[in-house]
Amino acid sequence: MAKALKTAPAAIDLKHYDIIVKPVITEKSTLVSEFNQVVFKVANTASKPEIKAAVEALFSVKVMAVNTMIQKGKSKRWKGRPYTRADKKKAVVTLAEGDRIDVTTGI
Repeated sequence: MAKALKTAPAAIDLKHYDIIVKPVITEKSTLVSEFNQVVFKVANTASKPEIKAAVEALFSVKVMAVNTMIQKGKSKRWKGRPYTRADKKKAVVTLAEGDRIDVTTGI
């Protein structure tokens, strides 16, 4: 008698909380939610497979694709002294049909 193998959900590891920093709630990110996509600010060192694993573990959803972008920091001046803002990395996560993430609630 063979047992049916059941795929267990990915275990929540503390490193997943370091990869996903926060959701991005802007006008454009709410527009892409119509296409089953969610935008997150992620760690600068995070790779696409790490982002996919973190989102699947934290929110219990199936991720179809991850697109990332790096927003370079702007050069600014404060009290006459120049400085540069830090670079930011964002990830646009496409979810499987039927899955949904409500970014207004916490993790």
